[in-house]
Amino acid sequence: MALDETIRDQAAGWAVRTGDPGFEDWDAFTAWLAADPVHARAYDEVMLAVNEASEALPALPVPDNDEEAVHRPPRRWFGGAIAAGVALAVAAGVWQMMPGTYVVETSPGEVRLVELEGVGQIEIAGGSRIILDRDDARVATLESGQALFTIERSPFTLRVGEDTLLDVGTVFDVKHDADEMALAVSEGAVVFNPQRQNVTVTPGQRLTSRTGSAAYSVATVAPSEVGEWREGRLTFHDATLAEVAADLTRLTGVSFTATSVSAQERVSGSVLLSPVQSDPRQLATLLGLPVRHNGEAWEIGIR
Repeated sequence: MALDETIRDQAAGWAVRTGDPGFEDWDAFTAWLAADPVHARAYDEVMLAVNEASEALPALPVPDNDEEAVHRPPRRWFGGAIAAGVALAVAAGVWQMMPGTYVVETSPGEVRLVELEGVGQIEIAGGSRIILDRDDARVATLESGQALFTIERSPFTLRVGEDTLLDVGTVFDVKHDADEMALAVSEGAVVFNPQRQNVTVTPGQRLTSRTGSAAYSVATVAPSEVGEWREGRLTFHDATLAEVAADLTRLTGVSFTATSVSAQERVSGSVLLSPVQSDPRQLATLLGLPVRHNGEAWEIGIR
């Protein structure tokens, strides 16, 4: 089960505080650990990240002619090192989840390429989070967002929420949010939940699965549309405005939202991301809908 950001942030805070030799609130820390088994797991993961990140810190300076300082660093240095280690781990976008695994996380509008040695590569879209394994490059977990997988050495297993995708040497795109998983294949084949539905998705097909449901649907998709976000284009077919707004936010880094009245209105179309990123008002012409800034985000309204 993935840790949510609130628990991870709490764990990071405890890591900083307990790393200070002056820390005395052990009862509160113990109570936090006992409140939920996930808390201890989160704390352990943060400390693993800190240990790795702290290796990048400069060596502790030792005052001249102070032999004791060589053996006993200043009290506050420990807490500072922990804080710096946490900061480095956060800045790098990498948290140790368990021995051998690590997380790659992208900001909205960012695209990152990850090479899987001897296996292939993953192009990760903005606003995404994926767990990889240093010990086995043929397994991964997409926690949220979107990524294009180009796999040259199969099998490759991707976990997406409650679903498992088994690749047999292919190019495929996966998008995952709290409500749905969407898989589109442009080359080769991907098996959806081999131990359950056991559905093979082939080039030109798109499978969608609702979170928490065994139901799924398969539709056609132009192979050229698979992973097209890498080339700065977003195509949507009978998508809700809420879905379009979320995709635009993730891919451009510009905040979009749909009004409560228009959120479930469905639209189809294709937009170039760069012009919309430069001037979100251009979306009004493309969609035939009013677009205005509400002070926090660009709001897509109703006709």
